[in-house]
Amino acid sequence: MHSFPQSFRDELSELMRWRRDVRRFRTDPVEQAVLDRCLASFACAPSVGLSEPWRLVQLTSPEARAKALANYQDANADALKGYSGDQATRYATLKLSGMAEAPIQFAIYCDEATDKGAGLGAATMPEARRYSVVGAIMQFWLTARAEGLGVGWVSVLDPARLNADLDVPPDWHLVAYLCVGWPEATSDTPELETLGWEARAAALPLETR
Repeated sequence: MHSFPQSFRDELSELMRWRRDVRRFRTDPVEQAVLDRCLASFACAPSVGLSEPWRLVQLTSPEARAKALANYQDANADALKGYSGDQATRYATLKLSGMAEAPIQFAIYCDEATDKGAGLGAATMPEARRYSVVGAIMQFWLTARAEGLGVGWVSVLDPARLNADLDVPPDWHLVAYLCVGWPEATSDTPELETLGWEARAAALPLETR
């Protein structure tokens, strides 16, 4: 099996360490050639049964973006109601979306009805298709970071409302809403950790049987 030199392995480790969930973007446009190189990562991403179930919807119109942003704002207001005291105060200060600034935005879906792959693996674990989409997203994310781009995953959304606004097929399941663009700043520390929301685990929760 082909192996890579230590210098490459060190840089790969560095790339993963500097991959962050970015929410603060510059509004500068992203060249199409740069975006195309990032999107090419989907072509070599792994998927259960080689089903390649990912489906990407790029939001380019002001109307589509405005509806998605309003979706986030409403969902975020509802989420705030679930907290109280100091935690509510802290939550209200968090910037959880770059949707108002990011020049590139995607809704990424899993096609639950795809015939590709003939159901291999998905017959016993249908959720493996969605996991495949997540794996492809991470591959895209690392590729984007290597290009100097930032990626932010917005999870504070109403999926049913977004699906209706984007008029996607009923068998498509929303996996992620991604904001992509040039970050205002870079850091190797998660912003939620910097702001005191949560800290990384001290050790890997590994068990043996």
